[in-house]
Amino acid sequence: SGDSISDAELAAREATVGPDDLCDMLFTSGTTGYPKGVMYGHQQCLQAIDAWATRVGIREHDRILVIPPFFHAFGYRSGAIVSLMRGAVLMPHLTYDAGEILKRVAEEKISVIPGPPAIFQGMLQHPDLAKFDTSSLRLGVTGGAVVPSILIRRMREELGFAGVVNGYGLTECGGYGTMCLASDPDEVIANTAGKAAPGVEVRIMGDDGHFLPDGKPGEVVIRGYIVMKGYFNDPKSTAKTIDPEGWLHTGDIGYFDSDGNLRIEDRLKDMYITGGFNCYPAEIERILSQHPAIGIVAVIGVADERLGEVGKAYVVLRPGTSATEKDIIDWSRANMANYKCPRSVEIRPSLPTSPQGKVLKNILREEVPQDA
Repeated sequence: SGDSISDAELAAREATVGPDDLCDMLFTSGTTGYPKGVMYGHQQCLQAIDAWATRVGIREHDRILVIPPFFHAFGYRSGAIVSLMRGAVLMPHLTYDAGEILKRVAEEKISVIPGPPAIFQGMLQHPDLAKFDTSSLRLGVTGGAVVPSILIRRMREELGFAGVVNGYGLTECGGYGTMCLASDPDEVIANTAGKAAPGVEVRIMGDDGHFLPDGKPGEVVIRGYIVMKGYFNDPKSTAKTIDPEGWLHTGDIGYFDSDGNLRIEDRLKDMYITGGFNCYPAEIERILSQHPAIGIVAVIGVADERLGEVGKAYVVLRPGTSATEKDIIDWSRANMANYKCPRSVEIRPSLPTSPQGKVLKNILREEVPQDA
């Protein structure tokens, strides 16, 4: 029915849309509370996507397999809209299944896959990985959760990605924040979330509201054109998230290294305290991921009568490997500070995940008895 609309009528309708008008409204995941509608304008949406695509290296005619759903910033902006803007081929994938993804890569010559680490971990975990032709893969774009350095290496060596980039962002900033360059060294890509896009400020703020120097961890705050217009019908939450100076408070802990790259430590809410020591699950998960038998790991804090809280690790083993709870705890004691070591390990065939591929730690926490 689009043919019934004249060019003049189309132009007239387009002329009524301004750069600051509401473009879309995505909802937060709800893993930290009730989902909130994030209002985003037309210009900031297109500008943020264009800056991201330039930084990571999306090309015309790339074949982009989009696994995250279109109600999520990764699938919508870094999949559907970027394909339209860059002239790439958008290839949606309805449900997450590692075998089906590997089959599509081989049969349809996929070149780019954006998504959280769980997507790539699942591909690497597949027992028949070696039987699939993944030579068409050029660029893997990840972020949104802990990205262990070993995962970056395995994506290159075992899946065949020529380039892997890591970044940091949140729905309140359009899904963006900082990003590595495709040309950055492997060490930078594996261990940092890169630098802020042009026109975007990212700083580290202490509890007292003052900015902290490089190397000192604190809350990540963001200011610039990528910050949302606000939460839909929720001025109270908007004011709580965006301060009077325009800084968006992310609730994430991070710091800048000596080269100016952002390193994310963890969510403020995920931190637990063991015998007076702050423990960041993301850091512990990165270390545990280096264990030769661990494919996927999630760490939470559980109640402990003596220490207040201690770590519990949920582990999915790599195909063809074996390890016991004692093996993993012994390895932990040899590879990290004692207070960081998980006091218990539960080995499972899989972990609960959201449609976006994030491990749902709230479900794991609910399983732990209150008097643990």
